[in-house]
Amino acid sequence: MVLRWLRGILGAALIVSGALFALAFEARYWRWRDCFNELGRCYDPVSQDVYLEQAGVVWGSLAALSLLAGLGLVMSLRRKQV
Repeated sequence: MVLRWLRGILGAALIVSGALFALAFEARYWRWRDCFNELGRCYDPVSQDVYLEQAGVVWGSLAALSLLAGLGLVMSLRRKQV
């Protein structure tokens, strides 16, 4: 019973962290995907930030892995309950 409860909390935490990683992916890569030069960098003159193309791989993979792991835990709970 306790293990099931912990698995549910861990699954929910992974889903929430995956959503936060997806927000970071959108802010650090997706908005700037058309701006990257041949070196994989994009300079924003307004905020004076330099965005890197590699950030898309990092934030996107963290978001996908967290969401898949969290959904897997939550779905395994539902399967065992029925």
